[in-house]
Amino acid sequence: MNKTALTLALAGAAALPALGQAREITLQTTLKEYRGNEAYLAIYVTDAQGNYQRTLWVSGKKAKYYKHLRDWAHAGNKPAEFDGLTGASVGSGETLEVSVELEDALIDAGYEIRIDSAVEDKRDNRAEIKVPLTQQATEISGGAQGYVDSFRYQF
Repeated sequence: MNKTALTLALAGAAALPALGQAREITLQTTLKEYRGNEAYLAIYVTDAQGNYQRTLWVSGKKAKYYKHLRDWAHAGNKPAEFDGLTGASVGSGETLEVSVELEDALIDAGYEIRIDSAVEDKRDNRAEIKVPLTQQATEISGGAQGYVDSFRYQF
């Protein structure tokens, strides 16, 4: 093997750990029983100051309703960023479970997972769920005003 090939092989091997700097996280959101249409949800990550970092999942395919997911929608994200991170809206009493890739650098570094929720002709809920993004699997109950009964994540 010549020096150039050896250098390229070593450089490739050194880059492999960088590819492993993300892991799969499973998000499970259960909605309360309520009367009305299916809910739209935006599940996203913010930094310690509450600044939007990235979208994990959007429930509801009609983009014209995303404006009701107010904190998430006003964060300056672009449709290309969350393309492929969308699915059907979620109905009363149903559970949404999705798995996504999450960068290791966001874990135990002061970041939060937040959920905005909205139902047509009903209340919109900004940051209805706020949970620290830590190594420990976490479960939280939703508040009295919103649509989320419980949210949990695990690696």
